[in-house]
Amino acid sequence: MADGCHKAATGGRALVTGASGGLGAEYAEQLAAQGHDLVLTARNESRLNELAQLLREKHGVEVEVLVADLAQEEGLRAVEERVAEDPELTILVNNAGFGTWGRFVDLDFERELEMIRVNVLATVCLTRAALPGMIARGRGGIINVSSVSAFLPQVYSATYNATKAYIRNFSECVHEELRGTGVTVQVVCPGFMRTELLSHMGVDPKRVPWFLWMNPGRCVRFSLAALRRGKAVCVPNLGYRILVVAVRLLPRWLVRWCARFLLGRFDRWGLPARKGGRSSFPRSRR
Repeated sequence: MADGCHKAATGGRALVTGASGGLGAEYAEQLAAQGHDLVLTARNESRLNELAQLLREKHGVEVEVLVADLAQEEGLRAVEERVAEDPELTILVNNAGFGTWGRFVDLDFERELEMIRVNVLATVCLTRAALPGMIARGRGGIINVSSVSAFLPQVYSATYNATKAYIRNFSECVHEELRGTGVTVQVVCPGFMRTELLSHMGVDPKRVPWFLWMNPGRCVRFSLAALRRGKAVCVPNLGYRILVVAVRLLPRWLVRWCARFLLGRFDRWGLPARKGGRSSFPRSRR
């Protein structure tokens, strides 16, 4: 399987969702630098076009822009069809997603359902659309972006946390099912990064402890290197890997208590304090 991933990482076309900024744009940059032609999809057409032009000029690759809202059936179907019909697709990066902050009972329920559609349904549908062609060609890699929060109960972000846990488990299961096909599914689980997601949350970077920060470029480099090795799970930071091990060893009641204690006071780190039991941060699908 690692051989198939190595082939996937040296040519062909890559499709990246949520590509107009943050981690998605970083994946696009590094994949273009490796010689991949690209399909970039997000909601923000002007930013996609700007990035596409930059990558064409810098790396000499072909870049297609596909504007789509993955929360809408029409948008998801358009990207599904593009993925399924591309005979040159070797890498799919399911990066699009967004989150909310606050007590589940206080949050806008329709928005919570929209989050499930973007974070979970779109990931599942696009993975399914890509696999038959990749398996037939005997090579390919799918990267599903989760979060280190998938390993622990992220209190006050229940639906977001659950979607990331789903992505982690789903990706690991499909990875095992594909052994021997030349195709790998990887789940990457980053922590705090200086991307638009945090700025949308209103986080003051100076108030987040230094040891929690990750660099988006380093995260993507680790992820792509792990894909070439055929690794199913990538936690691209030693500190976070230690945290994941600790969480697995501690009793779950203690993990939940710690999460509630820390995250209930998260405004000390610069997150918006809950007002009347309600707060949220804007979607990060761009």
